Amino acid sequence: MAVGAVERMSEAEARADWARIAEEVRRANRAYHAEDAPEISDADYDALKARLRALEARFPDLAAESPTEEVGAAPSETFAKVTHAVRMLSLENAFSEEDAADFVERVRSFLNLAAEAELAVTAEPKIDGLSLSLRYEKGWLVQAATRGDGAVGENVTDNARTIADIPARLSGAPDLLEVRGEVYMSHADFAALNARQAAAGEKTFANPRNAAAGSLRQLDAGITAARPLRFFAYSWGALSEPLAVTQIGAVERLAALGFQTNPRTRVCRSLPEMMVAYREIEQARATLGYDIDGVVYKIDNLALQARLGFRSTTPRWAIAHKFPAELAWTQLEAIDIQVGRTGALSPVARLKPVTVGGVVVSNATLHNEDYIAGRDAKGSPIREGKDIRVGDWVQVYRAGDVIPKIADVDLSQRPEGAEPYFFPHRCPECGSDAVREEGDAVRRCTGGLICPAQAVEKLKHFVSRGAFDIEGLGAKQIEMFFADDQLPIREPADIFTLAARDAANLTKLKNRDGFGERSAANLFAAIEDRRAIPLNRVIFALGIRHVGESAANLLARNYGTWEAFEAAMTGAQVGEGPDWQALTAIDGVGDVLAASVVNAFHQEAERASIDRLVAQLKIAEVARPVTEGSPVAGKTVVFTGTLEKMTRAEAKARAEALGAKVAGSVSAKTDLLVAGPGAGSKAKEAERLGVETIDEDAWLRLIGG
Repeated sequence: MAVGAVERMSEAEARADWARIAEEVRRANRAYHAEDAPEISDADYDALKARLRALEARFPDLAAESPTEEVGAAPSETFAKVTHAVRMLSLENAFSEEDAADFVERVRSFLNLAAEAELAVTAEPKIDGLSLSLRYEKGWLVQAATRGDGAVGENVTDNARTIADIPARLSGAPDLLEVRGEVYMSHADFAALNARQAAAGEKTFANPRNAAAGSLRQLDAGITAARPLRFFAYSWGALSEPLAVTQIGAVERLAALGFQTNPRTRVCRSLPEMMVAYREIEQARATLGYDIDGVVYKIDNLALQARLGFRSTTPRWAIAHKFPAELAWTQLEAIDIQVGRTGALSPVARLKPVTVGGVVVSNATLHNEDYIAGRDAKGSPIREGKDIRVGDWVQVYRAGDVIPKIADVDLSQRPEGAEPYFFPHRCPECGSDAVREEGDAVRRCTGGLICPAQAVEKLKHFVSRGAFDIEGLGAKQIEMFFADDQLPIREPADIFTLAARDAANLTKLKNRDGFGERSAANLFAAIEDRRAIPLNRVIFALGIRHVGESAANLLARNYGTWEAFEAAMTGAQVGEGPDWQALTAIDGVGDVLAASVVNAFHQEAERASIDRLVAQLKIAEVARPVTEGSPVAGKTVVFTGTLEKMTRAEAKARAEALGAKVAGSVSAKTDLLVAGPGAGSKAKEAERLGVETIDEDAWLRLIGG
């Protein structure tokens, strides 16, 4: 999604687009975890989340329920886990020259660089493979780990040692060096591998990326050794000393140490030079002999990279400029409706399988009922007003080379008697009314907890990684327990009574398929271990619409304890009262998010379910972040007026890094107002409330420059 396009969207359009893309992310995530055989690369998967961020930047309350806080996918339980010393983040994506220009402009704006100041950028091919981090100590390779979810990956050290491009020992390297790059397979090696697999009667691979991922993640390192894997180094994690002062210098240092680096990496000193590099790499794509899906731009000066820093899941100093999507025609065989955790009815096209961009596609998103009917959120025609019907021949593309979508319909091949599709007004899972609120492009089931699809999805969310994350209780187990008549789990509180009910039940869990005495005991122990849990995880786990991990963390930091949070939500009335005003005064909490949280505590069935859960838990207080030695740790700071020595974005990032909370408005809870020229109503309110006010120079002296 181009940033410029987002800026031109109405709020209703943005919310509809966000809901559609978020549901696509969740579907892709389920496919990844359930099948353990991804059809798209990690970077492609992350592209969807980056598209959500553009919408969330304009309408911040959308971020509350966003899956953008995730990086990659959770590590497999098959391998030992490795916690990365420095997180392995994903990249923001660009899909046009306009997006690349926006990236350069955002960097200049953040750093307060003049338009005429040179800003060098490296450009390199974006390899379509599997991210890997290699840890060297005293020159010896001691550990190799996949990216996993960015924080925790899989230990594949023995397998990595079999790859010829990965040196076992380095000469002249820093005492500690984490080299990061991409494991991939060349086109020729991929074809030869598939030929050997077919001749042996074994499963062939869909594309080189899947082949590389499957080969690296083998329990038997001997299998990995027999596979023709390669490795390009392009980055680094933890270091005992800097590699260089520039990105290109660091890459050259990695090459000197013995790593393969991409020879097409170059330095560009202007946007036109970046576009020349992009076009040259795109033109050479078919001749490289390995898969790439774009060009990565990185700010060359490492000191500027450090100033730019990171968002929650992406660096501000890099972006991936993706290549255009490929197209293919196939037949639409059916339209199915999926019901999500929040009751959203999402139409999915079931297609006659077709290869698009090297991936076999059999499903595609249909967005919503307007899209099927051939109109946009404003009622204007799309696809020249052509609707989509079962039996149609449709043109499929992979947006950002990720989730398949339908671009066009060939009316000349429409079957005789094909009927217009009638979007259901009742939930296909529970029969409840499916309503579409004014301004919303999505139709939602009103069944709530009585809808099995919503109930199951809410329980899956409850045990997900960012929530209670109970080992041994994943999506498959939730489905099993939900359908169980002897030991059912129908709501979150049931999880914490499972052991007691098992003890009183003649049909023991240890006697069920998939469970033995030890695995049942391990599950009960894992559940017991989660009775004590931080407030932010509880809030996120409740599955309240619009409340994602970021919003849950925000609410937890502001209220501190469950008792304070529960009392405030119980006392709040939407649109009025001191509790409502205090809630909406939190920077990052809008009316939509606030109303969703308050309503959850005022709906009888949902509130009763929450109360039953809380009775089973010991919810830990979440303290405000404290940075040792910081003069502003734990304080609430507000910036107003024009800052002349740093941009507002840089000032906010610096304050938060020092442990301060940056608020958008002045209140009695504000500790400090930093006022530049042009300060208006906030300065007056601070004076009225007796809030300490300083100028930008004093602020810089306070935080040490």
